[in-house]
Amino acid sequence: MSFKSILALEDGSIFYGEGFGEEKYEVAEIVFNTSMTGYQEIITDPSYKKQIITFTHPHIGNTGINDEDNESSMIHASGIVVNNLCTKPSNWRSNKSLETFLNEQGVIAISGINTRKLTKIIRDKGSMNCCIGSLSKISEEDAVKQAQSFSGLKGLDLAKGVSTKLSYNWNEGIWPDHKPASHSHPIVAYDFGVKTNILRLLSDHLGEIIVVNAETSFEEVMKLSPKGIFLSNGPGDPEPCTYAIENIKKFLEVKVPIFGICLGHQLLALAGGAKTYKMKFGHHGANHPVQNISSSEVMITSQNHGFSVDESSLPDNIKPSYISLFDNSLQGIEFKNAPAFSFQGHPEASPGPQEIQTLFNKFTSMVDEYAKT
Repeated sequence: MSFKSILALEDGSIFYGEGFGEEKYEVAEIVFNTSMTGYQEIITDPSYKKQIITFTHPHIGNTGINDEDNESSMIHASGIVVNNLCTKPSNWRSNKSLETFLNEQGVIAISGINTRKLTKIIRDKGSMNCCIGSLSKISEEDAVKQAQSFSGLKGLDLAKGVSTKLSYNWNEGIWPDHKPASHSHPIVAYDFGVKTNILRLLSDHLGEIIVVNAETSFEEVMKLSPKGIFLSNGPGDPEPCTYAIENIKKFLEVKVPIFGICLGHQLLALAGGAKTYKMKFGHHGANHPVQNISSSEVMITSQNHGFSVDESSLPDNIKPSYISLFDNSLQGIEFKNAPAFSFQGHPEASPGPQEIQTLFNKFTSMVDEYAKT
């Protein structure tokens, strides 16, 4: 059932549309995502905590929702904005509509929005705070005030809130058979908001993975005798995550192999002495060209981040490995004095291209080499 709704930006811009999902209001940062497929994976990605997603693709909901494509146990996006909602999905795996899924999860969405105009505003002015809500729950004036009063993501540690509370073992490989590799090396994955397909790919390459809470100490992890440390994706600003940064510094000292993705990439860089910054509107989509600096090879990648590592701040012992061909922002780093590397984008895709999944092979080789010592 739809309801009259509003989308208000902090600059005073107001859009009217038809609400669906839960009838309420939410305040968060608004971003746009250029992916043409994979809306189920996108909205269940923990990295979208406290963000409202505008889909630039005009038709959303066409393939419904299935039981296999969630990237976590719940929807983490605060809301979604679409141009046209498909209310009659058609896909052999679908068992419910997007609208039903949002209702079950208590998430609000709005349709009938000129998403091209909205995206242009975000590109020109940068990611802004916004309020999405039912007009029965909030007025236009109050919606603008709510957007303007939100503090934004800068300075927010959201990783602790989405991390697992208890450690667990993961041994499910990639779709369709989900068989893990037969490796016997203990691998510890720090959960800062980890996506399911990252764990599947890690398991597919390295066997059983031990997933731990974001604040798990260096000492606790070393008791597990890990042959590799993985630093996951996650939401929010990396700089307040000092507990993680201090742990990573200690792992670098003992030279255990480290692989970071997204927030994990930023945290690894901060632990090495680099700096991060808030981007104008970030990278969110599945069509981003990235270049390998050493080989000049170009790959199309999946991206989802609003913060970036400042390349000019890299110390001498860290070299840049990948750059974005959209804006030349840093996309990867490698340590010269430790077996540690990271990538800003999402080699696991889900959704998106899989061209850069070779990074999991690189981590596997590092783990195998370290296990010999």
